[in-house]
Amino acid sequence: MGGVESAGDVPGRGVTGTGALLTERFEQDRVHLRAVAYRMLGSLAEADDALQEAWLRAAGSGIEGVENLGGWLTTVVSRVCLNMLRSRDRRREDSLDDRLSEPDVDPSGHDPEEEALMADSVGVALLVVLDTLAPAERLAFVLHDMFAVPFEDIAPMLERTPAAVRQLASRARRRVKGGAAATVRPDASRQRQVVEAFLAATRGGDFEALLALLHPDVVLHADRMVVPTPEPILVSGGRAVAQGAMAAMGRARFTGLALVDGACALAMAPRGRLRLVLTFAVSDGLITGIEVVAEPARLAALDIDVADPAVPEAGPVSGPVSGSGADVTE
Repeated sequence: MGGVESAGDVPGRGVTGTGALLTERFEQDRVHLRAVAYRMLGSLAEADDALQEAWLRAAGSGIEGVENLGGWLTTVVSRVCLNMLRSRDRRREDSLDDRLSEPDVDPSGHDPEEEALMADSVGVALLVVLDTLAPAERLAFVLHDMFAVPFEDIAPMLERTPAAVRQLASRARRRVKGGAAATVRPDASRQRQVVEAFLAATRGGDFEALLALLHPDVVLHADRMVVPTPEPILVSGGRAVAQGAMAAMGRARFTGLALVDGACALAMAPRGRLRLVLTFAVSDGLITGIEVVAEPARLAALDIDVADPAVPEAGPVSGPVSGSGADVTE
């Protein structure tokens, strides 16, 4: 997204001293505000839509009496994201077109490479788990655990007490860090190395490296929704499986490590929505079996956790988030 509309572009408003100050501060904080919106929504297109809506609300309400402009803008963006999450929650089922669309084709026109890099910086599995949280839980967790916003400043956004917000964040934290309590398998470290190498070879288009990871008699099973096809797919043999993986290089950009039912696996989640999972059987350092799951009911039955439970912090917000003075209509 380019620059937001300036204060002078908002109907009924001229470029005043406060309008110029708001424009300057919004642009100064754009990277931070976009980071907040992306972690709240999991999609760059939606994050940029949230920033545009937040700008219009901020410019329309004015900043008279606002003591901490940066914190106030974070509040405005967070409230817009909360509304978007609640609206998404009411229409939770994704359309068939969304599920069948290729992840590297973004109808919003955003650069798929930028989307993939952003997902990697946050963690694909973390985005998947965040997408399972209730809107209020996600806001509390993202703002407190990822941006160090005090519960006292989050409480007014959710119209709850700080103690209640603390409970929301704690519940979300247990869900995000669920993988840390999973039983560690004796071969977990070796399996992770193999799965990481498989993803790196697929992303890099390194056919020979991929082939070296596969047992000559490897078998891949894929359900009907993966391609999709009328019947499930079965592919046998290292070379055939490697060729299929090379054909999925575009999908690999939106794929990351995850714990699936306690084992290291891969999850593909373009724009923060889980689309498919790959689980692996590994023996003596070679992949002997791959299961590709894309059917919604089967995905919902999987226990997906973050492979690295340490949550990447995006940096604290300077000063109180809620600020004071101007109010923004929900």
